[in-house]
Amino acid sequence: MLPVVEQLLIIQDRDKKIRALRQELKFAPGQRKEFADKLATITKQFEAAKLRGKEIEVERKRLEVEAAAKREQIAKLNTQKFQTRKNEEFAAFNHEITRFEGDVRTLEDRELELMEEAEKAKGILAEADTQAKAVKAQVERQIADLDTKIQTVETQLGEAEAERNRLSEAIEEDLLDTYQRLFKNKGEAVVALDHEVCTGCHMKVIPQTVGNVRARKVVTHCEQCGRILYLAEG
Repeated sequence: MLPVVEQLLIIQDRDKKIRALRQELKFAPGQRKEFADKLATITKQFEAAKLRGKEIEVERKRLEVEAAAKREQIAKLNTQKFQTRKNEEFAAFNHEITRFEGDVRTLEDRELELMEEAEKAKGILAEADTQAKAVKAQVERQIADLDTKIQTVETQLGEAEAERNRLSEAIEEDLLDTYQRLFKNKGEAVVALDHEVCTGCHMKVIPQTVGNVRARKVVTHCEQCGRILYLAEG
């Protein structure tokens, strides 16, 4: 293999590594957001369960106060009805008392329903709290692992870029520019010629190209895709 092509292959290997490392760093913010969203979702569920428990308690107390007020009103009506001597007023008082007693029963039934709902809400809140704590611990571990991974990748990237720059110093400027353009546009700039076929574009090259690659005297490009060729072993 032509020494300069061998050198370009090494550079290409480093460039592939750099590309992969940069891709990992590119995905890191998305992963961090995914972890944060997961924690936000479970926290929201916990807060909703807690809020529902408070709403039930507020409603139960309101009904309790309303029922107490109606019982007080019933007591007053009972007092007033025994103070009247008119049958019509007595009947009217009884009618009002019956209506208020019905209201109290309705309120008490609703209170019982809310008490049952409160018990269920407590169970839901306890479960939501357990899940929230577990997810928080998991997310904290995942973020810590991600931060460690980012540090490692950044270190590896810095080392790979430094080595790549050092290797590039030995390559003639025009050839390096050509290589970089091919690598950027085609993913690979230096590919093997295997049985007279360019492994980059999978097209058969002309005999002259085959001869130039075999001669190992000049940098030879595939006439179809422009990639730099070297002879495949075996």
